[in-house]
Amino acid sequence: MHTRAEAARSSYTDPVAQPLTLEEALAWARELVRSGDLTNAAGICARILQAAPDQPQALHLMGIAAFQKGYPGEAVELLRRAVGCDPHLAVAWSDLGNVLAHRGMLAEAAASYRRAIADAPDFAGAHNNLGNVLEMTGSLEEAVACYGTAVGLRPDYAEAFRNLGSALRRLGRPDEAVAALRAALATNPGLAAATAQLAYQLKELCDWNQLDGLTAELIELVEAGSRAVNPFVFLSLDTTPAQQLLCARRWAAAQLGAAGQRAAASKGDDRITIGYLSADFQEHATAHLIAELFRLHDRRRFRVIGYSYGRDDGSAARRRLRESFDRFEDLLDCSHAESAARIKVGGVDILVDLKGYTTDARPEILLLRPAPVQVSYLGYPGTMGSDAWDYVLVDPVVAPANEQPYFTEQLVHLPDCYQVNDRRRPIATRVPARAECGLPEGALVFCCFSSAYKITAPMFDIWMRLLAGVPGSVLWLLEASGTAMANLRREAESRLAGGAARLVFAPSLANPEHLARLAVADLFLDTLPYNAHTLASDALWGGCPVITCAGGTFAGRVAASLLRAAGLPDLVTQTLAEYEAVALELALDPDRLRAIRGRLAGNRLTTALFDSGRFTLHLESAYETMWRMHLAGLPPRPFVVAQSD
Repeated sequence: MHTRAEAARSSYTDPVAQPLTLEEALAWARELVRSGDLTNAAGICARILQAAPDQPQALHLMGIAAFQKGYPGEAVELLRRAVGCDPHLAVAWSDLGNVLAHRGMLAEAAASYRRAIADAPDFAGAHNNLGNVLEMTGSLEEAVACYGTAVGLRPDYAEAFRNLGSALRRLGRPDEAVAALRAALATNPGLAAATAQLAYQLKELCDWNQLDGLTAELIELVEAGSRAVNPFVFLSLDTTPAQQLLCARRWAAAQLGAAGQRAAASKGDDRITIGYLSADFQEHATAHLIAELFRLHDRRRFRVIGYSYGRDDGSAARRRLRESFDRFEDLLDCSHAESAARIKVGGVDILVDLKGYTTDARPEILLLRPAPVQVSYLGYPGTMGSDAWDYVLVDPVVAPANEQPYFTEQLVHLPDCYQVNDRRRPIATRVPARAECGLPEGALVFCCFSSAYKITAPMFDIWMRLLAGVPGSVLWLLEASGTAMANLRREAESRLAGGAARLVFAPSLANPEHLARLAVADLFLDTLPYNAHTLASDALWGGCPVITCAGGTFAGRVAASLLRAAGLPDLVTQTLAEYEAVALELALDPDRLRAIRGRLAGNRLTTALFDSGRFTLHLESAYETMWRMHLAGLPPRPFVVAQSD
């Protein structure tokens, strides 16, 4: 007896074989699509369409096959034909939405999902997919409602529970987010994306009980071939550069695919056109660091364009940033293809991605290769795992030359420090009294204003021992969620009698006031495996010394780079034992600590870290070297930027 596969094959290759009915052919084509045999599936559908050019289900399956083979434009055309032939084919409307969302055409994708839901209100997948688009556009409450509908229709819908957890986290409802992620894993314990999100959410809650096990599980998943572990989450865990590369490569292959062909150079004048691409041209940490750079670029040699796909928050920072560029383009409502086309038409020679894989990033734009040279910088401390990025800007501390094998980008080593700083950042003239900050007068104030997810159990152990070793001292932390602060108080009490009372939480403030209050603290305690980055610069700019332990990855070496560039290499330690010992020595030696603070105050404006003009010269030299190599037809390669005179 023939199997269905043999019957399907013979019916389309043997002219005397018994042909399949339309229903049988469509059923088999669906099975082939599910199994990944896209060529044969498309062949069956093509034969159906020869006889019936408007057969909607065949057009639908052809569209899915085209998309999975890497032809999204063709897929959109086929799926639009399918719903044109049968406007009530809900599954085709939903799949059309999937392809449109993949291309960044979010408004059209949402409309497609809504059409699917109108014809099939119980279509859980369409509700989930609509939620994804709403979350991407910032409509988080609506997204939560969609995910809730999806899991109500399908209580075993693990992916929808995972998405619900993501949206709830972004809405500031972390406990509900954890519950949703646990529901996802209860339904599908192998859902790697949910495991990664749960690990990150527990880190944000300072709930450390499961983290060692989850970290080991995620490392095992990545090494076993999983392509669903978010690379940014992986950076925050205790992982190695080799493991981070593996994670990023697999994520990029699954989520992005292959990069397009490199754009050709298009010169309108002798200047190099630099495009800076980000969602963070607003009141944001990245903007606080980089704003002055855009003004300092030498307009005789460079034209500078800002490309923003983030929302306009109406802030003064947004206005200042817009005014810093020669041209500022808003790509918020543009698809990935439209965004890439505008960058290409703008004649961008070097496109600088300031986001990487952080929140709201759109790496798909760079995948389309709109610029001849594409660079990763500042926003993401690791490799992107894709050849769409030619270079990454680093320094010898955060990414030594011998770590080139762990980056798909070519390492470009800047002198001094890779991190730009804006020395125009205003500091409020009035420094608050300690009492205003809830801090005791005359006590030693340890400080760490890093995000809660960076605080780990081993670091907290050290901090509690420091409090025990310095009578009356307190630890000043940034406010987090209520659950996170309750967890930290509980952990403090379990390590030190009365430890909860030794924690003081600081509210978020506008940047000038935030910088001014840092002078109230005595010593900023850095975190590991993921350092303070912008906040370490903030502390130094505000006059507070930082002590760090150099880690094993880019993310764990940033503070070491900052301190060396600020003339404070003696505050860089190499082991956690040394970190604890030096911190205790400083805390018990007021004269030595006072001398370090004086050194920081005295050389703040003369050291490399806050010399924005010097940094700009080095960065421009890097851009010119990249461009010369491109014009010479040379492939990207690592290089070192020489110190300026």
